[in-house]
This record gives sequence, C-alpha cells and structure tokens, in this order.
Amino acid sequence: MTVLVGRSAPDFKASAVLASGEIINDYHFAERTKGKEALVFFYPLDFTFVCPTELIALDKRMAEFQARNVEVIAVSIDSQFTHAAWRNTPVNKGGIGAVKYTMVADVNHSICQAYGVEHPTASVAFRAAVLVDANGLVRSQIINDLPIGRDVDEILRLVDAIQFANKHGEVCPAGWQKGEKAMKPTSEGVSAYLSDNVDVL
Repeated sequence: MTVLVGRSAPDFKASAVLASGEIINDYHFAERTKGKEALVFFYPLDFTFVCPTELIALDKRMAEFQARNVEVIAVSIDSQFTHAAWRNTPVNKGGIGAVKYTMVADVNHSICQAYGVEHPTASVAFRAAVLVDANGLVRSQIINDLPIGRDVDEILRLVDAIQFANKHGEVCPAGWQKGEKAMKPTSEGVSAYLSDNVDVL
C-alpha cells in the first residue's frame, strides 16, 4: 500500500467513458482536473455485487460534487467497452444506468498500481477513494477491503473539510460538518473549541 496524502496525485492517461456516454482513448487526468478538486474512485470490477451500490450512490450525489467543482472519476481494470455495457444495462438487471461521471479503463493495472491500491492476490483495485485538491495534492485516501462498501456522504463531508481548510486556514475537528464551527490551529484555538463543544464530540 502507498500513502499518497500530502503528495502529488499520480497523473494518468487512459481510455474512458465520459458522462455523456462517449468513449474516448485519451482521457488525461491532469488536464481534466486542472484547477478543481477531484475524486478518484477505485472499485474492483463491473457487473459485480457491492460495486453497483457504490457507483449508483455516487451518481445520485453528482449534483453535490458538481456544486463543489469536483471532477469525479471511477476507475476499475475493466475495459471502456465493459464500462459502456454496464452503463447501458438497466439497474434492475444489475447495471448502473447512465451515470454522470467519467469511467476510466485501467486494463493494464497501471493506475491502481500507481495509487498503491491493487489487491495483492485478487489483481483488482481495492475500494479506494482518493481526494485531490485544486493544486493536485492528495488530501484524503480511504481504502476498504473488497466486501466493504464506502459511504459517499462521508466523502462529500471530506470535500467540504478540505475546501474549508484551504479557504479559511482553520482546521476541522472530529465529525465536522459544513456550516459548523472549526478551530484555529493553535493551543488557544483548541481550548476555545473544546470549551464550547466537548459534549458533542
């Protein structure tokens, strides 16, 4: 496993299916995410079990990601053609429908290896969610084992925390939600925050 937090996100070029359904052979991560936050959302395989629940949950919250100017990219080792077929399969038949984000084909496993999220024996990506800020730095990295689905609302909360910290220079305490009080990164700031909020932690 690779800890990427605090480092530049690995760049990649690959074939992909765009939100429009168009298949392209030259999706370039750095170009597509320049000046905005990004979520790189790894999952094991198309046409499987936990994966459609996560990808549909992600799609249902795309308006929230778009409002925060976050580029969402789903990545698995399937081909762009398998991605397209899965998008074209009805949800009640195990498909995911016409999701509103890019699906990248990592058929040679180079992207999941660069991000350090390839399963050591199954040769697929773990369930990893990597949040990259507008400067190209990885700010959060969540990695779940294959049977354990992720909470997309928690990922949105982390986006809010990253954007708040970048804008205000304050730090976000445990369980912080958008609109709540944060703290100054000083001894006095911690004391002041805990004096008012220790009971809700």
